Amino acid sequence: MGTAIGDIVPREKISLDSLNGMIIGIDSYNMIYQFLSSIRGMDGTPLMDSHGNVTSHITGLFYRTLNLVERGARPVFVFDGTPSILKSETLKARKAIRTDAIEKHEKALKEGNIAEAKKFGSRALKLDQKMIDSAKELVSLMGFPVVQAPSEGEAQVVSMLNEGKVDGCVSQDYDALLFGAKILYRNIGVSGKRKIPGKNIYADVEPEKILLERVLKENNLTREKLIWIGILIGTDFNEKFPKIGIKTALKLVTKNNSFEDIITSTEHEPDFDWKEIFDLFMKPNVTTEYSVKMSLPDEEKLKEFLCDKHDFSRDRVENGIKKLVQKLSDKSKQSTLGAWQ
Repeated sequence: MGTAIGDIVPREKISLDSLNGMIIGIDSYNMIYQFLSSIRGMDGTPLMDSHGNVTSHITGLFYRTLNLVERGARPVFVFDGTPSILKSETLKARKAIRTDAIEKHEKALKEGNIAEAKKFGSRALKLDQKMIDSAKELVSLMGFPVVQAPSEGEAQVVSMLNEGKVDGCVSQDYDALLFGAKILYRNIGVSGKRKIPGKNIYADVEPEKILLERVLKENNLTREKLIWIGILIGTDFNEKFPKIGIKTALKLVTKNNSFEDIITSTEHEPDFDWKEIFDLFMKPNVTTEYSVKMSLPDEEKLKEFLCDKHDFSRDRVENGIKKLVQKLSDKSKQSTLGAWQ
């Protein structure tokens, strides 16, 4: 979910073609959740193979990755590790929401209410270890690096971005900006139209590029004060301050030069250690033990994984692999050796 600072974030609409030649670090859990939410049947049930294995995320990863590679991008997939203990309350709340959605989805199915089933089905998102392992296996067979983060995936991508190993961070969560992402790409995993929650209205979804420098400059902020805003309106690691929205939070951090002064001004003593949250964003748990080496796909094992194991169309898969091999072969000839190590 991240932190809701979107209203103060300037952004630039882009095309996927603008990612040509870039190595992009993908917050994989974030993208997989998008696929699990959007790639479902008319009754809200996720796609499954003949063995009952969920394949919505595999479908999304395979075809979206092909699309990105055809546009000239080279993805590196970063997976979350052990969540911070500070995230426990958020995870508990998400589990409760998911359990409620699953119950309502099943009830709607029994009653034959397809519209309700679809609505609650898209909220009944559960990413288990089996799905994570299958996602890692897929992208590895496609020839793309898998990086295991010790904790938060977006924090790991930002660290890789700051080290110059990737050219941008791909995530839906604005938390990436709090972690210090200089370049954030959103709406890379999905395109088309998205239903606005709670309303029967659909909005166009277009890829976006967000520059941290511009966010700070246009709001007269430092990164430290951006983190303060996140803490005030709530992050995955803390509850929000009562009765404070994004506009009020911006005014508070503009007027005050210490978070202690903000606490005094709001007359609210938080029941969490704000410094601990602040340090989590400024000094996240990341690793330097990873590789961004890319390779050509293992064609036979990829076909076996998708077609034999998960019932994908062999013609479509073979066509996709052909395009992938051609594009990566061309790229390897054009690139320096270092880009493939």
